[in-house]
Amino acid sequence: MELQSVDVAVIGAGQAGLSAAYHLRRRGYEPPGTAAAGQPTFVVLDADAAPGGAWQHRWASLHMATVNGIHELPGFPVPPADPGAEARTVVPAYFAAYEDRFDLRVRRPIDVRAVRRADADPGGRLLVETDHGTWSTRDVINATGTWRRPFWPHVPGADTFAGRQLHVHDYVSAAEFAGRRVVIVGAGISAVQLLDEISHVTDTFWVTRAEVRWDATEFDTAARIAAIAGVEERVRRGEPPGSVISVTGQHRTAWSEAARARGVLVRHPMFTAIEPDGVRMPDGTLERADAILWATGFRPDIRHLAPLGLRTPSGGIRVEGGRSLDEPRLFLIGYGPSQSTVGANRAGRDAVRAIVAERGSGSHPPAADQAIRRSAQATSA
Repeated sequence: MELQSVDVAVIGAGQAGLSAAYHLRRRGYEPPGTAAAGQPTFVVLDADAAPGGAWQHRWASLHMATVNGIHELPGFPVPPADPGAEARTVVPAYFAAYEDRFDLRVRRPIDVRAVRRADADPGGRLLVETDHGTWSTRDVINATGTWRRPFWPHVPGADTFAGRQLHVHDYVSAAEFAGRRVVIVGAGISAVQLLDEISHVTDTFWVTRAEVRWDATEFDTAARIAAIAGVEERVRRGEPPGSVISVTGQHRTAWSEAARARGVLVRHPMFTAIEPDGVRMPDGTLERADAILWATGFRPDIRHLAPLGLRTPSGGIRVEGGRSLDEPRLFLIGYGPSQSTVGANRAGRDAVRAIVAERGSGSHPPAADQAIRRSAQATSA
C-alpha cells in the first residue's frame, strides 16, 4: 500500500482521541483530502468498527443514572437522556454525532500494529503501521485507553477450573449467573457494582487481594485532584499508572451502600489457588464456585508503541504533561492521570497546544469553531 503522510496521527477515537481531533480542527488542521495547499493535516485511526470507544462494549445494565464519570466532549454537550437508558447506546450515539458535527472523518476499523521511528533523526518522522497501510507523521497522539487489555492475575490452578471464568470486559448481565455461585475478584468500582447486581439473582463471594480502604469522604473535586496527582507522579517516574482506587481508596457509592444494606458487601481475602470445583482460601477451606468474575482492571493498550523502546525497567513509559519524556513526538493521553473523561478532554487540548506551539497551525477559520457557531445559532433560534 502507498505510504500516506499527515502532520499528526491520532490513534484511538474514544474521549481522549475525539478531544484531540476537535482541538486540531480548531487550530486549523484538516483531515487528508480536505486541506488546502500547505494546510496541516491530521488523521484519526480507530480499531472499533463503530463510534463510541469503550462505551459501546459496556454491559447492558449500566444505565445513564448509574454510570460513573460521563463528561461531555469539548464544544458539544451530552444530549439529555433517559436515566434508565443503556449507556452503551446513549454514549456511542453521542460520539457518532460528535464525529459528524465536527467532520472528524475517523478511519475505522483500522488496527495500529506498530509505531516506529522512520530514521535516527530525533526531529524526523514517525511511522504508524496498520493493517490498512502505513502513515508517516510528525507527531503521534496515542489515545488507545485500556479496554482492549483486560488484566487477568495469574493464580495456580486457573486452567483446572470446571466452571466459567470471565473478565468484566466480557460481562453482559446478571441473569446469566442465576442459580450459580459466583466468586467476584477485585476491589474497584466495577467489582462492587457487579457484586450488588449479581447478588440479586444468586449467591456471591467477594474477594480482594488487600483490605478495602473505604474513604468516608465523597469522591469530590478535591479527592479527584489528589488521585490524579498520585498517578501523575507514578507515570513521571516511568512506573505503571495504577488505578485511582490504589491511590485514594474505595469511595462509597449507591452500589456499595445497596450491597451493604442487603448484607452482601462482605470482603474475603484473596484465594491462593483455583481448583475444579472452586477456590482454595488461605485458611485451607474450599469455597465452591460455579463462576469466577475477574473485576481486576485493565492495562494501557500500548503494545504497538514497543518499537520505540520507551518502556522502563518498572514497566511503564515516562510521561509528563501527557508527553513522553523520552520521545517528544509522542503524546499519551487517556494514560495515567488523564484516564478519567475530564482528564482525557484536558489532555487532548494540552497535546494540541504543545504541537501548535512547536509546529504552528493552519491559517483559515477552524471548522470546529464554525460548527460551534452554527450550534449556538441553532440553540438560540
